[in-house]
Amino acid sequence: MCRAVLAFVVVLAGCDTVPLERPPTRATIADSALPPVKTFGAPSPVDPQRSNVDMARDFLDLHFKLEGGTTLPTFTRFDAPITLRVTGKPASNLNSDLTNLLSRLQQEAGISIRRVNSGSANITIESVSRSEIRRALPRAACFVVPNVSSLAEYRRSKRRASTNWAQLRQRETLAIFIPNDVSPQEVRDCLHEELAQSIGPLNDLYRLPDSVFNDDNVHTVLTGFDMLILRATYAPELSTGMSRAQVAARLPAILTRYNPAGDALPSTALQESPREWISSIETALGPDVSTETRRRAANQAVTTAQKLGWQEHRRAFSHYILGRMIQSSDPVLAQRHFQTALRYLGQSPSTQLHRAQIVARMMAYDIARGQGSNALSFAEQSITAAAKFENAALLSTLMLLQAEALELTGDFEAAQAVRLDSLGWARYGFGSDWAVRSKVNEIAALRPNT
Repeated sequence: MCRAVLAFVVVLAGCDTVPLERPPTRATIADSALPPVKTFGAPSPVDPQRSNVDMARDFLDLHFKLEGGTTLPTFTRFDAPITLRVTGKPASNLNSDLTNLLSRLQQEAGISIRRVNSGSANITIESVSRSEIRRALPRAACFVVPNVSSLAEYRRSKRRASTNWAQLRQRETLAIFIPNDVSPQEVRDCLHEELAQSIGPLNDLYRLPDSVFNDDNVHTVLTGFDMLILRATYAPELSTGMSRAQVAARLPAILTRYNPAGDALPSTALQESPREWISSIETALGPDVSTETRRRAANQAVTTAQKLGWQEHRRAFSHYILGRMIQSSDPVLAQRHFQTALRYLGQSPSTQLHRAQIVARMMAYDIARGQGSNALSFAEQSITAAAKFENAALLSTLMLLQAEALELTGDFEAAQAVRLDSLGWARYGFGSDWAVRSKVNEIAALRPNT
């Protein structure tokens, strides 16, 4: 697994585009220093919202398959206490975010993992530039490889069976490659996603609404579901070399011990995501194809989801992606797709972050039409969700949208307070001062000139 470079844009013009001209606005930030970077406090993950029968199904598919469909014959994990070291030139937030993550893995998943400052280690996190990562793996933001300890070693060994996950039968040494010249949030997201794969499942499943083990990239911080999967992975009843049948036989007792509430919940059958739908989504989100090709792929994803009769987050995701594709050319139809997506997401705790991403686009549309009150009706619940799931980029964007909506309703004092409060989160989510100022001006440009 590598963290795909998917630009999840959250305003009409696109989250990663910057206006060619800076619009005249009260929102323009002074050239003085921005406020300090804000960081999240103690995590509050949402407990898994599924039965243990379904947890067992998901555990087996996560551990015994790869993303491309390859079946793995044996279960693997580290069967001794795990050591970890950091090399290269770490970004300023890497050490603190890594410390927090290791603490969560120890406390929530019961995994024996510790950092060492010298010598060899089971897991090496090498912090390098984004361009070095792209030279090694062009479409990756960050990635993990078995049986190497450095990027140089990976370059020498990349065509060998030892670096092929499908050939892995025992975990002893792995390397994670993290960029050091991106936003603090992207550094943290890479830590969570790649370290989770290093010690846990190798697969991603689109059917999981509440997990980092999902290529939709909605969740990038380990969730309650993920921690339960990892805790079960390191249950004493399991060990490297077991077959799928052997693991399946032991899982019910393990899950009852770690998640007793899951025994009382009914099982919900979920189809596997067919290759046709996955290919459409990957094309719609991927690089190196025309806008028209991406739009056709998004339409095909919606059509496939409809034919399959899906009534859950994958159906919603299909409409969300199509809405994104057409938002600049047909904003009214895009809003209908966003509304349809929200309907399929429902009000489950598992889909709070999905809803917040969609709401950001709907707020942008209302602000562009001068409908401040409509935009404000969405804001608070979505801001709460973005904060709960520690997405600072989305949180700051929603707050900036809220500030514009407040100005449209004439509440300028509240708007200024919200805008100032958003800047510390924007510094964590978007990184450089230039990027933060561009984001503020980009969202301010949505508001109609009156």
